[in-house]
Amino acid sequence: MDSHLSHTPGQRGYSRKLAEEFCALSRRILREANSGVPRDEFTRMVLSEFIEFSGCDEVEMRVNEGSRYYRGVLKTGPDGKFRFSLKTNDCPQAQEAFSGDESEDQNVTRMLQKLARGDYDSKQPGFTANGAFLIANCATPVMFEGRAITVRSVYQSLAILPFTIADNSHGLIILKSRQPGFFRELEVEFYQGVAQSLGVAFADRRAQAALRERVKELTCLYELDQVLSREEKDIGEIMKAAAEKLPPAWLHSDIASACIELDGIRYETSGFKNAVHRQSAVIRVHGVPRGKVEVVYREPRPVLDEGPFLKEERNLIEAVAREIGLFIERWEAREEKARLELQLRHADRLATIGQLAAGIAHELNEPLASILGFSQLLQKMPGMPEPALRDLDRIVKAALHARGVINKLMFFARPRPPQQMSISVNQLITESMYFVQSRCAKAGVQVVYDLAPDLPEIQADPTQLQQVVINLAVNAVQAMPGGGTLTLATRKKDGFIALIVQDTGVGMSEEVKAQIFLPFFTTKPVGEGTGLGLSVVHGIVTAHGGRINVESAPGKGSRFEVLLPLLTPKELQERR
Repeated sequence: MDSHLSHTPGQRGYSRKLAEEFCALSRRILREANSGVPRDEFTRMVLSEFIEFSGCDEVEMRVNEGSRYYRGVLKTGPDGKFRFSLKTNDCPQAQEAFSGDESEDQNVTRMLQKLARGDYDSKQPGFTANGAFLIANCATPVMFEGRAITVRSVYQSLAILPFTIADNSHGLIILKSRQPGFFRELEVEFYQGVAQSLGVAFADRRAQAALRERVKELTCLYELDQVLSREEKDIGEIMKAAAEKLPPAWLHSDIASACIELDGIRYETSGFKNAVHRQSAVIRVHGVPRGKVEVVYREPRPVLDEGPFLKEERNLIEAVAREIGLFIERWEAREEKARLELQLRHADRLATIGQLAAGIAHELNEPLASILGFSQLLQKMPGMPEPALRDLDRIVKAALHARGVINKLMFFARPRPPQQMSISVNQLITESMYFVQSRCAKAGVQVVYDLAPDLPEIQADPTQLQQVVINLAVNAVQAMPGGGTLTLATRKKDGFIALIVQDTGVGMSEEVKAQIFLPFFTTKPVGEGTGLGLSVVHGIVTAHGGRINVESAPGKGSRFEVLLPLLTPKELQERR
């Protein structure tokens, strides 16, 4: 190939013209360093500048950046076209650093390593005034540090140009030609000046690339913070929007995709499934793994710090996972706070209704007692006509029913203190279900017992707890008009005994579930039930220092979990 350096030493102004052309070459390299292209593209561009400018047959660049070593080669093929290759790997051992292909002699490798580090005496033969090393004919052994080194190569002449990037980073440009004596010493000195400019370009490019990456990372974290601040959004929408913010922050953003996985649900950006390279970080909520953040490349890319990913990207993806974990903690804390506030409002509402119910029950009890008493007296009077007796019987039955309703209402409003004694919850369940078995059989409901063995006894009122079991079981049967399965289970749970009644019935909506403990609330047809059964259950459980958890959804049945403390209500109060 013909060199662009068409001047000869005998021409007037040769050195000045040569300097101008080499300055132009240096400026082009510096400009390319500022273009922001990836490292492999920058390496190819630099080698193209050298091979086109010099007219040689091959240009090789070897760079050691401390933790990373790479070797780029650009050569002229048989068809006259350039062929580029780049190999990157972790920085090898000292004796292997700056190695070429497998056929390269170790003595040559060591010589090149010393040249790159500046570990040589420039007064030795072959060195130019500014530190370049010139081999005019590879057929002749080269003297280096007093040793004859044979450079076995298809090329006849080499110009080796060391350059420094930083304290622990250095490199070489090796110009190769098939012609002996192709490189002139004066030109090689200028090439060495360009090589030093290349070192500056590498350092500048590294600083600019680091700055660009930091800007991208900070932008990503800022935009992620904006997304995670949208409390009014659904959490699925927030995770999807957060995933969309990740790919632009990675080095090869044009082929990057991201996924945030939370509690088994994945929120992916387009193209995520076609992953070639993958980087991930675990999402932890209160120290517990709940998912992960992943960024992938859809196409192969050269190896950098972690596969094709930068070490800064590892820090970024860890920061993103950490921020999402903190967001989930805040989100769940808000939901728990809202749930507790709703529970408190519900308790206040029940207390208010209880006070109102107590007053109403008291006002109704007196006239009802009079009606019942006088009706019973009239029944005992001699000579009462038969039709009148039948009417009086209806009055008495209606009054007794009304008194039962008022008694339940009074129990909800002012439950009497439990008559404490040691009882076995498992035994209580089996005894209570004796009264419901026939009803279950008629309704086509199968009863399943899942009672935990060796449960400790609790201090409770057996009559009241029997009422709890019967009321919950009857409600469950009524929720399965077409038959189903009624499961009664017990568990020991964090200082409580859990009594669980679960059905496979019609289930409840959230609106219904929020009102089931209110007096007189019922979903049954008019004339079927008073709406006081669950209110009484709530009053009994509360009087025992317990609580009730309800899980239900339309078409999925209901699950009532009654938690009864192992301590008595008095002991609970003392501990508080």
